[in-house]
Amino acid sequence: MSGVDGKVVAITGASSGIGAATAIELADRGAAVVLGARRGERLASLVERIRGTGGRAEMLEVDVTRREDLAELVGLAVDRFGRLDVLVSNAGIASLAPVADLEVDAWDAMIDVNVRGVLYGIAAAMPVFRAQERGHFVTTVSTSGLKIVPTQAVYAGTKNAVRTVLEALRQESTDGVVRTTAISPGYVRTELVDNVADPDQREAARQAMAELGIDPEAVARAVAFAIEQPEDVEIGELVIRPARQG
Repeated sequence: MSGVDGKVVAITGASSGIGAATAIELADRGAAVVLGARRGERLASLVERIRGTGGRAEMLEVDVTRREDLAELVGLAVDRFGRLDVLVSNAGIASLAPVADLEVDAWDAMIDVNVRGVLYGIAAAMPVFRAQERGHFVTTVSTSGLKIVPTQAVYAGTKNAVRTVLEALRQESTDGVVRTTAISPGYVRTELVDNVADPDQREAARQAMAELGIDPEAVARAVAFAIEQPEDVEIGELVIRPARQG
C-alpha cells in the first residue's frame, strides 16, 4: 500500500507546530488522522478544520509520559478506522541550559517526553503492526543531535537516544513488516522553546527561529514523502533545515 491516500495515521504532539501541520498535510492527501496531544481545545479546533474540508480526523487528549494514553490512541485508530498504518511520534519538549546548571527536573521532563514517550508509542503500536504485517514508525528527532552545541547537551542526548532506538529497530525489522523513519528538523517556527526556563536563552532561541526558521509545513511534506513510499522502500532518515542554518 503506497501513497498517503487511505492510510490511517496517528500523530502525537498534534495540537500545534509540526504535528498540526502534518495532520493537515496528510488529511489533505486523503489519510485518516488520529490526533493526540494534551491541549484538547486546540485538538478539537484542528479536527473541526480537517472535517470541514472533507477530511477524516479523530482526537484524544494524550500525555505521552503515560503509557496507557498511547495505548488508547492506537486503540482509537483501530476502533474507528480498522487499523493503524503509521505512528508519527512528534511530541517533544526542550530545555536549554549548561549541564553545570543542574536543571535536573528539566532533564527528567525531557527524558520522559522525548524518550519514554517514543518508546511507549512503539510499545502501543508494535503489536498492531505485527498483526497487520505492516506498519511505519515516523519519529521527529532533531538536528541538535547531529551538531552538538553548548546548552543543548541533554536535549540532544534524548534525541540521539531515539535515533539509536530507531536504527536498532530498523535492523531488527528486515522482514519488511515494520519501517522506521527519523525526521531531523533544524530551526522550525514552532512553540518548542516557549518553555525554556532561562529568559535570555528563551529569547535567543525565539530570535533564531524567527530569523532562520522554516515553516512547519516543510517538515510535514517530508513526513508525507516518507509515508508515501512503496512498502518495499524505507526512508531511514531525513534531515530538513533552513538553507541558511549552519
